Amino acid sequence: MTDISNIKNWEELNKVSLAAELDFLRIKLEKYIRQNKENNENIFEQSDEGRIRNGKNFANSALNHLCNIFNLSAFEREILLLCAGVELDSRFPLLFAKVHSNSLKPYCTFSLALSVLNEPHWSALNPYAPLRRWKLIELETGQTITSGQLRIDERILHYLTGISYLDKRLEGVITCVTRIIELPPSNESLVQTINEILKQNNTTIIQLVGNDIQTNKTIAYEASVSLHLNLFTLKAVDIPADFSERLILARLWEREALLNNAVLFIDCEYSEDSNIIKALKSFLEETRTVIFLSSLDMIKTHEREIIYLNVKSISIEEQFDLWKKRLGKTSNRFNGQIEKAAFHFQLKACDIHSIAASLNEEDGLSNDEELKTKLWNFCRLQSRQNLENLVQRIESSFSWSDIVLPKFQLEILWQISIHLKESYKVYETWGFKRKGLRGLGISALFTGISGTGKTLAAEILANELQLDLYRIDLSSVVSKYIGETEKNLKRVFDTAEESGAILLFDEADALFGKRSEVKDSHDRYANIEVSYLLQRMELYRGLAILTTNFKNLLDTAFLRRIRFIINFPFPDFNQRADIWRNIFPKETPIDKLDFAKLAKLNVNGGNIRNIALNAAFIAANDNETVKMRHILFAAKKECTKLEKPLTDAEIEGWI
Repeated sequence: MTDISNIKNWEELNKVSLAAELDFLRIKLEKYIRQNKENNENIFEQSDEGRIRNGKNFANSALNHLCNIFNLSAFEREILLLCAGVELDSRFPLLFAKVHSNSLKPYCTFSLALSVLNEPHWSALNPYAPLRRWKLIELETGQTITSGQLRIDERILHYLTGISYLDKRLEGVITCVTRIIELPPSNESLVQTINEILKQNNTTIIQLVGNDIQTNKTIAYEASVSLHLNLFTLKAVDIPADFSERLILARLWEREALLNNAVLFIDCEYSEDSNIIKALKSFLEETRTVIFLSSLDMIKTHEREIIYLNVKSISIEEQFDLWKKRLGKTSNRFNGQIEKAAFHFQLKACDIHSIAASLNEEDGLSNDEELKTKLWNFCRLQSRQNLENLVQRIESSFSWSDIVLPKFQLEILWQISIHLKESYKVYETWGFKRKGLRGLGISALFTGISGTGKTLAAEILANELQLDLYRIDLSSVVSKYIGETEKNLKRVFDTAEESGAILLFDEADALFGKRSEVKDSHDRYANIEVSYLLQRMELYRGLAILTTNFKNLLDTAFLRRIRFIINFPFPDFNQRADIWRNIFPKETPIDKLDFAKLAKLNVNGGNIRNIALNAAFIAANDNETVKMRHILFAAKKECTKLEKPLTDAEIEGWI
């Protein structure tokens, strides 16, 4: 008889204990076979139990732990062991065949268990009883409950032998989490808050409300580790829409949570689809384990209470400290650029880690100015990733020389660029931020008919300031469903905060028309939409530009809250002449173009560009330089498109 007192290794102790448990049942089967099945008394004598008591006394065995967490009765425990015996001891199949008096049935059945084992109860194989609810054993499909083959689940079999791993059916869907990043100090208190919550309730749902998935995951990880829990993660988009598949996932996860002392982190990023949200809510209500949700929008269920905790974005000071820490000695070469980057880009900690690693590789290969430029460009590239899933980015190579405007309008554009360039100094160094965040957002309204340069001006600002420019088509943002417009705007602004990009809201009058008197609920909610946008613009750290062709449709209360308003006028004769002089690239071959005569054509800058481009194609096809006759042909086509008659005075002397 093995003396377990000399064994120190848990794996070996567990092995000895499981072997003893199986010996116990094997002896019981052998005695049952030897005795009359109708007279089933004294099938297990006290001397037999003494033979294996030493091994069974190992209280910390995997079997004991499994029986405790799933609350198995003595009868259910022995059914599980009989099924394990088939896989682990070659003698069991022979014994089962003898009990059944059928060599074709070398497996455990419920009728066998009812006959051989003590304290039998019919409810053991109820679909909602532990053995089948937790899928510890499987009943062969298509057979009766009593005569059907019972088979132990592979994951459970390995667990009993001391081998623990994530169920193969969950691989690729649920993964183990290790520490991601360092937790920002501003969120360390959340770990303690979560610990207190979980000590009171070990099946609660905690939603971490914030747009930084990695920080949310780190908070969940730190809280789990401090409570000796293992953290696993699941993406909401991977939750099955089919009810039966989703129920299997829920049961398998619950089982893993109990076996591995684990909790689940569900990543709800990119889960706006109503079907995904529906499946997520159903999964939450079907699962009774600790779950962390990570989402920017609050999620509610009917049956389970959710505790909401707001996760702060990493502060500018924390970003700066992290930059310094990750860059090390290299940080001394940036001469203020790190502070500006920390202010302008709301980067996540993991993004800073990645960019700093790339910059450290550049140390010694680039001069200081090149390094500063690379820092800025790395930040732009990293921060634009999520925003490009929502809106359209506009690439720009235009400069101040490409736009023709009156002096007054140019001065206002220059002021806007100064506000963006010096925002760090004024808000942070000079302390204006401490006076309050409201009103610090830089907003501008560009008004004027199409083709007068509104979008061009936005592109010039983006290029000169080395910022990304995104066009938001308000017609796609505005929704007839109450609350959807604000939700769409919130998603755009929250994502844009990371990049500090220039946001260009085209045709703003689609949303920002004069707010009506409240006559019905739709009027009231329309006003709420406008108010919500005004609030977000005032808080947005970048530049938000609104364009409209109809300034008179905008509410005066709205206009008062815009920092810059620029009217883009229809170009006069001199301005049109300047536009014609600048419209052709230096590489384009032109021949005796009379810009004074071309300026008589009464069209705006956008139409001039269309005419010049079309004329260039015509000349290229003729294998000639661009001449007045090419422009005349293109001008006629453009005016026909505009349904605008081309007068003799406009084209007099062109050819």
